[in-house]
Amino acid sequence: MKLAIASQGPELTSPVDPRFGRAKCFLVVDTETDEIQAVDNSTNLNAAHGAGVQAGKTVADLGVEAAIAGNVGPKALGTLSAAGVRVYSGATGTVADAIEQFEAHKLTLNVQT
Repeated sequence: MKLAIASQGPELTSPVDPRFGRAKCFLVVDTETDEIQAVDNSTNLNAAHGAGVQAGKTVADLGVEAAIAGNVGPKALGTLSAAGVRVYSGATGTVADAIEQFEAHKLTLNVQT
């Protein structure tokens, strides 16, 4: 499965970013091949507005099946949901920790209402 995790850095040991839209980067992790790709999100980090929607589009365009962060705002959730990406929140610790939390079903699946 291909996951995008909001991260404060480009490594599996980097902390999960609590903010999806304004995360420093996204780590795209393929859990089947262990391939990792860091995707810069600096254009949205300091955006005056629209960070969630733009970050959501960026992540959806990566072809991931799920997005993970500490928290995901309603606009990002709407963008990701419309693209068919499942959204999980509540991740803490490092990116590696977030992957373990996801695989152990310990994260909250966010559903657009």
